[in-house]
Amino acid sequence: MIYRIVASTAVALAATSLTGLTACAQDVPVAQQLTQAVTPLPEPLQAGAAVMGYRGGKLVSLREGTNAMICLADDPTRAGFHAACYHQDLEPFMARGRALREVGHERPAVDSARAAEIEAGTLAMPDGPRALYSLSSDDEFNLTTGSAPNTSGLHVIYMPYATEALTGISTAPARDRPWLMFPGKPWAHVMINR
Repeated sequence: MIYRIVASTAVALAATSLTGLTACAQDVPVAQQLTQAVTPLPEPLQAGAAVMGYRGGKLVSLREGTNAMICLADDPTRAGFHAACYHQDLEPFMARGRALREVGHERPAVDSARAAEIEAGTLAMPDGPRALYSLSSDDEFNLTTGSAPNTSGLHVIYMPYATEALTGISTAPARDRPWLMFPGKPWAHVMINR
């Protein structure tokens, strides 16, 4: 009988602890999110970037920007670390993708919906090159070092409707040189691994 009470109490405490961890993970301090979110950007752009992060499990604005960049803080509900920053002219495209994924759409459906909306003129895409910077790691971000171990970076230049013939940039994926992804699409972009 005592064993059952102790075991039941231990299970209840473990469940409470896990629930508490989930709640805490969703409420990472704003200062920490600001630090993490801007790390993909070149230093001169960091202080002026707008930052969106997570409060109560929702993506919200944490800081208004004074330059053209928007940064997304790491999603605390996902393992590892990922932060991305992109030019504000890409926000309608990015926001639409987030909204479609939030209601359960996956990549092919997201791409199809955005393509149709761009074609219809209801979703704006920039008319020229715009940058995106991201950092990812399977490890968590370390505030003391200001980075996540084993981080891989990616620089992207969105060039709507760009093709290999138009740019001279190969469409063959590579880690040692830039390459063009989604050629001919409104979201065509040059991938630059770092």
